[in-house]
Amino acid sequence: MSKAASPPGVVRCFPAVRTPMSSPHQPKVLAVIPARYDSTRFPGKALVPIAGRPMIQHVVERVRQAGNVSRTIVATDDERIVRAVESFGGDAILTRRDHRCGTERVAEVATQILAEIYLDVQGDEPLIDPAAIEAIVENVSADEAIQVATLSVAISQPAEIMDPNVVKVVADFEGNALYFSRAPIPWVRESDTAVAARHSKHIGLYAFRRATLLDYPTLPPGELERVEGLEQLRWLENSYRLRVVETDYDAVSVDVPADVERVEKILRERVAPEPAQNSARAPI
Repeated sequence: MSKAASPPGVVRCFPAVRTPMSSPHQPKVLAVIPARYDSTRFPGKALVPIAGRPMIQHVVERVRQAGNVSRTIVATDDERIVRAVESFGGDAILTRRDHRCGTERVAEVATQILAEIYLDVQGDEPLIDPAAIEAIVENVSADEAIQVATLSVAISQPAEIMDPNVVKVVADFEGNALYFSRAPIPWVRESDTAVAARHSKHIGLYAFRRATLLDYPTLPPGELERVEGLEQLRWLENSYRLRVVETDYDAVSVDVPADVERVEKILRERVAPEPAQNSARAPI
């Protein structure tokens, strides 16, 4: 996999990285859930109660259901989140407060805990599908050429194509990302004729191999990342290939307080009892 050389003046975000000592308990796949307390649109949302439990607990419990994840850890910048995670038997680590994005926070964890594959799982997706996690791990495990991977799902709601809050992705013939955008890509030029165009939504779940993950904080952010506000564009602007794995999972994230009720409604529907069946036996 190729990468562009860092220009003069770009310094690492971490001190000189030392490879952690391996141990018999070294996880093969480490799932890291970055959870920053001071979210811009929803401060403290990692601890917001959803169906009686903090949101971060829902995320941890669902990640743990993925059969090929060896260990799950929450990486946070706040002691309140550490205490909350430990209170339900979870694993948490305190990281620096100055990270610019979740990937940098995951990279800090990689300097301390050795694993073969690292997952970056969004801390605001309490309904994350364990099957989607298993799928991305299977793809990376099966192909050593894949250094970074993420997920996409076909857009089924036309309104999402024009929604700037829904990130779209297009890929090449080999399944590597060509571009991510808040704009509708591809753009259908012939508006007066029926044109079949497939639009895909980016799901913000990532899998990394360690060396590539540690590169991320050293890479210079580019103009595209700044304009679109999308951290994954840093990989593309620095000439990395990013594999896109298709899934059926459609993310339901908590971005603002109003999203809590939407998630709780989905949870209630999932546990609703089935209609009672007539237990009377038919006459013989």
